[in-house]
Amino acid sequence: MALTLAPGSNVARVGHYELRQCLGEGGYGQVYEAWDHLLYRSVALKRLTLAGRDADGSKLLGEARLAASLQHRAFVRIFGYEDHGQAQYIVMELVRGQALGQHAAEFTAEPERVLDIVDQVAAAMAEAHASGLVHGDLKPNNLMLETDGTVRILDFGLARQIDPLATQSGTTEDPQGTIAYMAPERLSGRPTCTASDIYSLGVVLYQLMTGTRPFASLHGLALASAHLHSNARQWEYPATLAPGLLQLILAMTARDPAVRLASMHAVRERIAAMRGISATAVTQASGFSMPAAARVPQPKHGKHRRWPLLLAGAVLLATSVFGLTKLPPSWPIPLASDAALMRSGMEALRHTDRDGAIEQALQSFGTILARSPGHAAAAAGQSLAYSLRYVGDGRDESWLLRAATAARLALQENDQLALAHAAQSWVATLEGHGSEALDAANRALELDPEDIAALHAKINLLLRMQQHTTAQELIRQAQSHWPNERIFADLEGTLHFQQGDYVHAEQAFRRSLRLEPDAVLGYANLSATLLRLGRSDDALVVLQQGLRMQPSGVLYSNLGAVLFARGNFLGASTAFEHAVSAAKGGPNDYLKWANLADALRWIPGREKAARDAYRRATQLLQPILARAPDDATYLTRMGLYAAHLGNKSDALQWTERGAAAAPSNPDVRFRAALANELSGRRSAALAHLERATVLGYPFSSIESEPELVALRRDTRYQTLAMEYKR
Repeated sequence: MALTLAPGSNVARVGHYELRQCLGEGGYGQVYEAWDHLLYRSVALKRLTLAGRDADGSKLLGEARLAASLQHRAFVRIFGYEDHGQAQYIVMELVRGQALGQHAAEFTAEPERVLDIVDQVAAAMAEAHASGLVHGDLKPNNLMLETDGTVRILDFGLARQIDPLATQSGTTEDPQGTIAYMAPERLSGRPTCTASDIYSLGVVLYQLMTGTRPFASLHGLALASAHLHSNARQWEYPATLAPGLLQLILAMTARDPAVRLASMHAVRERIAAMRGISATAVTQASGFSMPAAARVPQPKHGKHRRWPLLLAGAVLLATSVFGLTKLPPSWPIPLASDAALMRSGMEALRHTDRDGAIEQALQSFGTILARSPGHAAAAAGQSLAYSLRYVGDGRDESWLLRAATAARLALQENDQLALAHAAQSWVATLEGHGSEALDAANRALELDPEDIAALHAKINLLLRMQQHTTAQELIRQAQSHWPNERIFADLEGTLHFQQGDYVHAEQAFRRSLRLEPDAVLGYANLSATLLRLGRSDDALVVLQQGLRMQPSGVLYSNLGAVLFARGNFLGASTAFEHAVSAAKGGPNDYLKWANLADALRWIPGREKAARDAYRRATQLLQPILARAPDDATYLTRMGLYAAHLGNKSDALQWTERGAAAAPSNPDVRFRAALANELSGRRSAALAHLERATVLGYPFSSIESEPELVALRRDTRYQTLAMEYKR
C-alpha cells in the first residue's frame, strides 16, 4: 500500500484512502486527514518514515494492539495497521474539536471547568496505566475539547520538527516529551513512569488555572535547568487561587515521585473531594464520572471564545505510535549531542533580545565545555554570548572579561576557526581596539565568507567608525544573500538613523519587525525613529507593543524619552527608574542613568538625585571611554554630563574632541550644542545646532528640548528657525 496518484488526477491515494490535507509532519512521519472510500468516513492517516519505524514492524504492531485495546472514549481509536515493506501506516480516528493549548488562559476564571477537564484526563490515564501504558507527553496541545465538553487525548509531539529553542528537548534525536511539562526525573534521564504522567497533568492544571506555564520566559536547556533546580512551591500563583487547588497542584508536581499523588485514581479522589463527590463513586465509575454534556457548559461565543475549529488526528511519540509507551521503557533519555547543543546555542544568539536567550546560549556552550574543555567552537560561542550580554542591559565589566578569556581559548584551540576570529572581533570592538577588531573580522570572513557573526561584527564596527559607504555595501550584499535575517534589517536601519535619514530608517526597522514580530530591539529601534520623526503617539503605541512582549531596559528607556519629549517628567523618571532597575533593566548602563538624571533635574526637590545619577553615568562611562578614547559618541556624552555637573572646562574639552572626531554626525553636533549652552557658550551652541539641522537632526526635537528654552529666545536662533521652516 504505497502512495499513488489516482488515474487522471493529482490527488494522492494510499490504497482506498484519499489524502485531503497534511495535519502535521516531522522527522518520524506525516499525519494526513484522509477520506476512506471503502467505508465513507474521514480518518487520520499516519505514514511512518524510515526514522520512525522499527526494523520488522513487530514493536509497532505490538503497541498498536495495546493502544487499540484501550476502551476509554478519551483515547483516539485505532482503525487499522498496514505494513507494506517500505512503508508502515496507522489508520486512526479523526478528532474534531478545540485545542486547549492556544486558549489555556481562557479557563482561569472557571475552576470547575478546569477540574472537569483534569478529571477526564485522569480517568482515561488511569485505564492506560492499568494496561501498562504511559503517555509521556501530556500537555495542553495534546488535549482537545469536543463540542459536548468531552476531552480527547492526542499527541502532536512528532507531527512537527522538534525545536530545541522552544519547549522541546534539546536534540531532535530525543523527541520523547516536552520540557515544560516533563517531570524532573525524566529530565535527569530516568525512564518514564506513571508518576511522570501525574506530574505533567499537574503542570497542565497549573497552566489552566494561572493562564501560563511555569517559567514561561525560559526555553530549551534553560527551562530544563529551572525545572530541575526548583520545586512547585517556587512557582508564581495568583492570590485568588483556591487553597484546595493550590494543594492539588503541589501534590501532583512534587519533585520526588515518591511524594506525589500515588496514582491517577488518587488525583480523581482529590478532585472528587473538592467537588463534593464521594471517593467510592469515583473508584466505581467507569469512563467519566458523569455525562460530559451535563457538566461542562458550552463555550461562550463572545470576544475571547471564538476559537477556530481545529482538526486533529492521533500522532506519535518517537517510541510509540500513539504517544503511549510500554512500562517500563528499556532506555534512558539520551543527553543532547555537542552538535545539537551548538545548534541550540547559535540559534539562541540570533535572538538575544528574547528573554532568557543569552542564558540559554551560555548554558548550551557551557554544557559542551564541561564535557570537552578544548571545544573551540563552544568557547567562541560562549565569548559571543558574553559580549552580547555586555552590550545589552548589563554593561557589567566582568562579562567583557569573560568574553575576552573565552575568545582567547577558542583561538588557542583552533586558529583556523572563523567563529573564533568573529568572537575576537566583538571583544576587540568593545575594548576600543578598532583596527584589531577589523582585522579579526576580515580574517573570519577569509576563512568563511558566510559567517554571519563575523559579518555582523564587521558591519557594526564600520558603523561605529562612521564608514557608512562601506557598511552600506556590506549590508546590501548580506541582505541579498540572507533576505530573512533580521539583524541586517536592523543594521540598515541603524545606518539610516546615523545619517539622519529617519524615513528610510523607519522602513528598515518595520521590515525587521515583519521578519521577527517578537524582537524587543525592533520595537525599541522603531520607537526611537518615530520620535525623531515627531510622531510620539505612534512611538508610544510601538513601545507598548514591545512591553507586552517582555519588560526590557531599552524599551523603558525609549518610553521615558517619549514622555520626556512631551514634558511629562514624572512619567519619564518612572520609566527611566525601571530602566536602571536590576529587575527590569540594567543598573550598569551609563546611558540609562543619564536619562534618569535628565528627567529628575526637572522635578522639584530631585536635584540632588539628578546629580547623583549623572555621577553614576560618568563613573560607568569612564572605563568605556578609556578603551575607546576617540569615540565621538562617548566623548560628547561625557562632555554633556560634565556640563550638567558644572565642570565647564572638562565639558568643553570632551565636547570639542567629540565634534572633531565625527563632524558629520547630527547627534554628536546636537550634544555639543547642549554642552556649550549649559557652559554659557551661546554662540558655539548655535553653530553646532545649525550644523546638526543641516545634517538632518529633527527640528521638532530641538523645539522640545527643555535645556534650550533660553536659547530659543535668542534672535539668532529665531532666524535659524525661520530659515528651516522655509
